[in-house]
Amino acid sequence: MFNNKIVLITGGTGSFGKKFCEYLLNNYKPKKLIIFSRDELKQYEMQKKSYIVKNKKKIRFFIGDVRDKSRLETALHGVNTVIHAAALKQVDTAEYNPFETIKTNVHGAENIIQASLFNKVEKVLALSTDKASSPINLYGASKLLSDKLFISANQFRGSNKTIFSVVRYGNVFGSRGSVVLNFLENQKKNKFNITNKNMTRFSITLDDSVKFVFLCLKKMMGSEIFVPKIPSYKLIDLVYAFSSRPKIDIIGIRPGEKIHEEMISLFDSPNTIDCKNFFVIYPSQEMRNVRKKIMNGIVCSNKFSYSSDTNKNFLKIDDLKKLIEKQKKIILNA
Repeated sequence: MFNNKIVLITGGTGSFGKKFCEYLLNNYKPKKLIIFSRDELKQYEMQKKSYIVKNKKKIRFFIGDVRDKSRLETALHGVNTVIHAAALKQVDTAEYNPFETIKTNVHGAENIIQASLFNKVEKVLALSTDKASSPINLYGASKLLSDKLFISANQFRGSNKTIFSVVRYGNVFGSRGSVVLNFLENQKKNKFNITNKNMTRFSITLDDSVKFVFLCLKKMMGSEIFVPKIPSYKLIDLVYAFSSRPKIDIIGIRPGEKIHEEMISLFDSPNTIDCKNFFVIYPSQEMRNVRKKIMNGIVCSNKFSYSSDTNKNFLKIDDLKKLIEKQKKIILNA
């Protein structure tokens, strides 16, 4: 489905974007790969990567912002598949810059939809976050709006065959701005700042997030919110994975932060099906019932929810240590 196709990724110079591009080029033969982002320096640095140099003739770097619809319409000309990864993602940043967050995360999503319909793109898959489920912060609320826009786009596309779906997953372990990178710095002084000892989080590796996105691209028919089954961890266990005798400073929960995250709320459960290794949320029970056979899934209970504290799969301290060591190697080779 990717061979001899034109693929565009927004936010292509971020952690996910770089890994996605590497995986695509190493496993498929796209006709063209367009990396769309607004950061000239990151594009310059990415051009030096071996997987980019090796496929130089297939790569196009576009400077642009998802806030600019006309630029998107130009960039998406002839494109078959769009991966929308561009967003303002930091909770603190979004709380302090609400108007800018809305421009990027909400209006940017609208621009992607309209530019994709204008260019008759075949598939559009948008990346979301666990914070979009029952949001209490502006970042999560903006991503929930974005999710709603992409799912609703399937209803107003008319005769256009473009399909839109969403991938929602938890924190990417060791990605830029993550707690893992903060703890790597804290480890030098053996003093760790944590917000709450009871805090839990979902966790997914960068490799697994990319592989899941490719799975979703193959399975999507439009209107799905795909949710992977991934492990959780306790924040305090992550501290002890860095140090057996840490000095811990409880600094309190930051504005807009939850003690536990969720990816499927109790209110979404009536429209959710369990597909063994992942869940799919649909916009209505009617669509859920039609698609469950195709997706080879079973309907979830009305009392079901998927939260980081009630997750059946938890990473232990030894598991976290292994992930940390792997992350250190990635940072050194970056």
